[in-house]
Amino acid sequence: MQLSLSGKIYTITALLNLVVICNVFSQKKETKYFKDVTTTHLPIDPESHPLDVVLADVDKDGDLDAVLALENLPNRLYLNDGTGKFTWQKGVFAEKKHDTEHVRAGDFDKDGNLDVIFVAEDDQNHEFYLGNGDGTFRDVSDRLPAKSEANGLDIGDVNGDGLLDVVVGNTGPTPQNFLWLNDPKKPGYFIDYTKEGLPALRWETQSVKLADLNGDGILDLIAGNEVPPNRLFFNDGKGHFTEHAEKLELPVPLHTREVLVFDANGDKKPDILFLNLTSNGGPFEKDPTARLLINDDKGSFKDETAKRIPKQEFSTYAGAIFDFNHDKHPDIILSALKIPPFEPMQMQALQNDGKGNFKSVTNEVIPESATGRSWGIAVGDVNKDGKPDLFIGQWGTQARLLFGK
Repeated sequence: MQLSLSGKIYTITALLNLVVICNVFSQKKETKYFKDVTTTHLPIDPESHPLDVVLADVDKDGDLDAVLALENLPNRLYLNDGTGKFTWQKGVFAEKKHDTEHVRAGDFDKDGNLDVIFVAEDDQNHEFYLGNGDGTFRDVSDRLPAKSEANGLDIGDVNGDGLLDVVVGNTGPTPQNFLWLNDPKKPGYFIDYTKEGLPALRWETQSVKLADLNGDGILDLIAGNEVPPNRLFFNDGKGHFTEHAEKLELPVPLHTREVLVFDANGDKKPDILFLNLTSNGGPFEKDPTARLLINDDKGSFKDETAKRIPKQEFSTYAGAIFDFNHDKHPDIILSALKIPPFEPMQMQALQNDGKGNFKSVTNEVIPESATGRSWGIAVGDVNKDGKPDLFIGQWGTQARLLFGK
């Protein structure tokens, strides 16, 4: 349907988008903790779907740039001018539309330059680029061993050889997760080590996280799944992962979209936070409250959500650990959507009391303008003022940049 206004043709969709943008930009843009600088510091493109973002200095000029994984659009590089103002560098990555879900950055070929890897879901088109150190990249996607309907991605040295390896979380008809080891004879190439390293399971994974969960100095694996249960695996140090379901307390069924690992209660042991949905845009099916599992100091994780995390009705696709009140205790920032019906919401903030008990402080922490269908969140000091900032990906609403105060 179209309307004719003052001799010009506007679609109903365009008008609605304009109304939403104007309403958001007119809302309160600053709190004690954050200032929303989106309109002056980011390219304005509310129709895009940047589902994930990493902040990394890809051109070696001393500031953090942004690499964005986009759904159904070419992936993007936003270069930072050093003050936190970002410019879209077009044509850096393949000018093809893929269903990209996640991105990670690291030096895979040990040449001192940052490289990037993307994974896609529906069209199974994963991408791998070697960095030249000046903000340009070489497409070496043909080095990736396999295709899949991927949603989870993490990188780390799982076999102790000093090279970054890759874990891919998969869904779809055959949702076996992948483990790709970096080839020590040819760094930047990969050996498919899935059969040797990972159990053959129907994973249905939306998030994977590599972290030392049992204190032996070796990266273990936690998988957050859209179909229960979530799974915990310990690594033998050579890239062989063994499941320990008995060490992961899961009292309620979850549709998990992101896994975060951090020391919630200050005992210097890693705890686990699962971020969850009611459903992926459908009816209300599962409790979306973030689940906090506390390390019992023996490598087991006990669900203490009921006494530590406020109950929530909104769904969360992503989050970040961020000490926003500068008390040296990790707080939590959450994306938020109302599902059903898939309605934009203000991002949420949970403050830690220092003992791992969290309360909602959204209204005093998050600017009202930080409203949308928020997705992946990256933390970094983009304007070099010594205070970490938040770069927030979105689905079909404007990506946002919040300067920390």
